Amino acid sequence: MTRGALLAFVLAALTTGAQAQPSLLVGNKSADTVWALDRASGARIAEYATGPAPHEIAVSADGRSAVVTTYGHKSASHSLAVIDLVSGSTRTIDLGAHGRPHGLQLLADGTALVTTEASGALLRVDVGQGEVIGVADVGEGLGHMVAVSRDGAAAYVSKIRTGTVVRLDLASMRATTERRAGAGAEGIAVAPDGRVWVTNRADDTVTVHHPDSLELLATLPSSGFPIRVVFTPDGRHALVTNATAATLSVFDAATHAAVATVALAPPDAALQDTLLGSGPLPIGAVVDPLQPRAYVAISGADRVAVIDTRDWRVLAYWTTGREPDALAVVPGESPRDP
Repeated sequence: MTRGALLAFVLAALTTGAQAQPSLLVGNKSADTVWALDRASGARIAEYATGPAPHEIAVSADGRSAVVTTYGHKSASHSLAVIDLVSGSTRTIDLGAHGRPHGLQLLADGTALVTTEASGALLRVDVGQGEVIGVADVGEGLGHMVAVSRDGAAAYVSKIRTGTVVRLDLASMRATTERRAGAGAEGIAVAPDGRVWVTNRADDTVTVHHPDSLELLATLPSSGFPIRVVFTPDGRHALVTNATAATLSVFDAATHAAVATVALAPPDAALQDTLLGSGPLPIGAVVDPLQPRAYVAISGADRVAVIDTRDWRVLAYWTTGREPDALAVVPGESPRDP
């Protein structure tokens, strides 16, 4: 055995069975990094170089790795970054002709679904092998974010310019249905009951759609550029970030009634320009699966707001890198309050 092979064997032995530290991952778009923050204190425990403008993050089911879409700045990026959360190493996956990767979901088999704005496609990527294994045409209109049906058979892509949502069959990688959502359709998520929620940033609305037909079932007001939607683990509440209003709208997921509006602007943070303009500009959001906590990236203030989901109040603001956006939770319990 060569010295290099022996070293690789020893490193593999040392990391076998090792677990990544529980954390909150934050994609800092202008800094080209992902930070890992302690989910109890907000302290930075790791930093990873990702490539240009990390936009979305997805963590593997075992919590050992994370996939990041690198969108690019003035020039389009054509790659994904994969972070080994145990060893701290990173690698890239070349997407070939498909540029501006943005929306991202990991499937149960470990493959990734990625929207690429420059090619109008939804890609299926074998993360382990590092190659594109499927391509679906989502059509004109700037396919932006992607969500997956509860049974894993379908994907849904929001299209900003056409204000529509597209349903795609993942077995055939073909679009089956497209329906109107609202002007500037961007954020998208599948509720625990299977319905598809879309935030329509130019209409100041959130629309709810049937998962098969995409029939419009409800339209909810959410003023101030609604840009992302996520659900609490118990399925009771939908959380919508409103970028220009710097608020979080909370809805009852079953009745669609407004529950609360949370002001998110940090009182003492200097504001900086972002890709969306000036202001606090909250964008990415994620809910902790083990604690009554939600986290929102305040992109113009370089902060993450920590929100108590029992009474909808901000508990703390944590410092991030420049222009935070995407958030993801690495599994594992963090028992202390912030």
